[in-house]
Amino acid sequence: MSAAPRSERYQSFAAFYPFYIGEHQNPICRRLHIVGTGLSIVMLGAGALVDPWFFLLAPLVGYLFAWIGHFFFEKNKPATFSYPLWSLMGDYRMFAETLAGRRRF
Repeated sequence: MSAAPRSERYQSFAAFYPFYIGEHQNPICRRLHIVGTGLSIVMLGAGALVDPWFFLLAPLVGYLFAWIGHFFFEKNKPATFSYPLWSLMGDYRMFAETLAGRRRF
């Protein structure tokens, strides 16, 4: 199943996710996403346990790594700009699949 073009609006996360994965073919981009998502999770934990200011850093750190991956390695526009919530869900799903060994790092 091929991903729909960017101009098509996805009606569900299940329909969006293959497109999302297709936007992460470059291994360096994927790795930057995994590192950024992992660090954002650490920042959320630090926000809960150490200082609430870390909550503000979580999205900045996560998106910094992801956008570097897209702009410099994947050379495409991050899906976050068109699908912010589903893109965030895709980040966490790809992160979980990578940790579980179902997706290559």
